[in-house]
Amino acid sequence: MPHFVIHCSNDILTLKAEHEINSEIHHIAHHSQLFEQSDIKVRVMPFNTYSVGGETASFIHVFASIMQGRTIEQRSHLSQAIVAKLVAMYPEVPHIAMNVDEFEKSTYCNKALL
Repeated sequence: MPHFVIHCSNDILTLKAEHEINSEIHHIAHHSQLFEQSDIKVRVMPFNTYSVGGETASFIHVFASIMQGRTIEQRSHLSQAIVAKLVAMYPEVPHIAMNVDEFEKSTYCNKALL
């Protein structure tokens, strides 16, 4: 927790290396002061086949799953900071977006909690 899963068109990885995207998203998440650095998980999932508005247009969409307890303002600031960074990194990409989903602490489990 938290998880940042970056869905993107496969051409995104020809513009910047995957590790660079992961690093930048991790950096912003850590500097939001909402998460412990060691808890942040980031991964990129490129797609070869996709449709955006009926077209094959470049896209990046970040899906964040975080533990409940942050305010709407905190979640909004996180989304805006990450989207702003991606827009700066990829000014030529027409579709860049993000959403933040919360999960309940009572239903979360990982290996360390067993």
